[in-house]
Order: sequence, then C-alpha cells, then structure tokens
Amino acid sequence: MRIAFRQILLFASGTLLSFQLMAAQAGWRQFSVPGAAPDAAPTVVALYYPTQATARTTAMGPFTVQAAIQAPPEDSFKGLILLSHGIGGTELGHSSLAEALARDGYLVAAIRHPGDNWQDQSLLQKGPSVYFTERPRQVSRVIDALLQDPQWKDRIASDAQGFRIGAVGHSAGGYTVLALAGGRADLSRIRTHCEDERAADPIFCGVNRSAPSAATSPPAVSVLPSLRDPRVRAIVLLAPASVLFTASSLAEVRVPTLIYEAEQDRFLVPRFHAEWVAQNMPAAQLHRIPDAWHFAFMDTPSSAIPTDDGDIRSDPPGFDRKALLARLGREIPTFFDKALPGK
Repeated sequence: MRIAFRQILLFASGTLLSFQLMAAQAGWRQFSVPGAAPDAAPTVVALYYPTQATARTTAMGPFTVQAAIQAPPEDSFKGLILLSHGIGGTELGHSSLAEALARDGYLVAAIRHPGDNWQDQSLLQKGPSVYFTERPRQVSRVIDALLQDPQWKDRIASDAQGFRIGAVGHSAGGYTVLALAGGRADLSRIRTHCEDERAADPIFCGVNRSAPSAATSPPAVSVLPSLRDPRVRAIVLLAPASVLFTASSLAEVRVPTLIYEAEQDRFLVPRFHAEWVAQNMPAAQLHRIPDAWHFAFMDTPSSAIPTDDGDIRSDPPGFDRKALLARLGREIPTFFDKALPGK
C-alpha cells in the first residue's frame, strides 16, 4: 500500500512539474501598421503573446518589459486583445497587464496611437471631432492588419461568432474601446458638462487649452457617427473618459463590460465618467479601487513623467500600486476567459 501511494505521489509530482515546464511566458515583438493615407504615420504596435521561451527583464525607456523579445509564439492563442493607452501615452505603459494576458494565452496588441502619444500629440490639435473619431478607427485598422497577417491570424481562436477579440482601454483609451463596443459620442455633452462642472472636473475640461476644444467652441457635427466594430466582443475600461457618451447609446451596448474606477481620480472624476457608464449599462461590472489616483492602472515608470495631475509615478500615501497591478493581472484574464469562452 505504501509503495502504491509513493508511486501515485511521484506521478503527481511529475505531472505538476511537466505542467510548470509547459506553462507559457510572455513573448514580445514590434508590429507596424501602415497609415490610412500614403503620407500618414504608421501605427506602432507592441505584441505580447504566449511563448515557451524564457522571459527576461528589458528596460524600454522609463518602462520595463518582462518578456522574451522576438521569441517564437505558441501555435494557438485564446484570442486577440487590443490595448489602448491614454492621452499622450505609450504602448509600454501597461506591460504588466499585457504580459499577464499573454501568459494566460492571449495575443495582446498594445497600440501607440498615431498623433496621440508621448512623442506626437498633433491629433488633439485637429479638434475633438477628428480626435474622438480617429482613435477608434486606429484600433480597427490594427485588427484589420493582424487578421490579414497569416503569422498571427492563423493562431487566433475563433468560433461561430468569428474571431475571439476583446479590448482594454485606459483613460482616453477607455473612450476608444467603448466607442468600438457601440457607445456614441455627442460632443455637445463636453461643452455642457464643462460649462456646468468645470470646477468639479477641471483637468478633463482644461486638457490642452490651446487646442480647438468642444468645451469652448461648438463643433460642426455634434453626434459622431457610430464607430462600432462588431469584431470586438468584450471590453475592459480603466478610469475611462466617458462623459461624452449618450445615455441611449450606452444602453444599447451588449458586449460584456468590466469597469474599474479610481476612487480619488482627479484627472477623470468618476461620478462624471466611469459611473456615468455604469449607470447606463446595468449589466456592466463596476469595481471601485479605494484610494487610487488616475494613473494607478499604469506600470510605475523608472523616471518622472509629468502630467496635468502630477507625476505618473505618484500614488496617495499608503496606496499599493504593485498589489493593484497584480490583481488586474488575475481578474482581467479571468474576465476575458469567461466573456470569450474557448472549447
């Protein structure tokens, strides 16, 4: 009896070891999507994906990637997740989340939005109609490119509804992925909001005051056309910019939605943004992160990055950003596993 028990124990230990050896790590490559016009800048994309290669720590500017650079990808992925950064951001600012999704089996395409990134903020200068229209279209063009590339397309899981595709967005990226899910922006809502609530939501209402602003000048077209991309089947919003969405369009969004709000967010005050979405999308899940500021959902950079709300590295006293990022790395892959179920 003891021999049999010992054999079972050895077999179980061997099985566990084999599973650990087979567990995926995150790979990383850069991908480029040509611009929509011949003279348009390309869209730079950081791809994170499951691989059996050993991940290593690599500094990329002020952010750190824990991945196997240029490693061979696994033969198949659970699905494709698009990741959209905030205003003036970078494709590397949410690497820990992208790596967690990759280790869970997803291909993650983290986008550097042309004209709205740390190197180039010209998109906002073109006015709100262009800004809020072009951002979601940039994401759709990345989906187009990946689904036309056999190296990646043939690895992305699909079912009777098509490819399993989700999206995550922070701040302006939250606006972006919610627009892809069917939310429609009415730019007059920004003007009305900032006339009534500028003192309560001062950073949102004062972003780039020198640019043409929906808060100060009426747009030629108030309600933007639908930017819905039916291929996007589940979304996660991290402190989203969302006061500009119409209540009626939010009520029509049918894709599974997970919302995180930062309780002490001063950049996008929750009651006007994240909670506006939750009020009008009863099926959406809302998680309030106590004591968090707006940039708590980003990886902590190694050097100062100033914003209208202070240094991206800063947190309220006692707030544990590392613990929050670890939590997101568990909860968000689980959400997509349920929203985009595999076989």
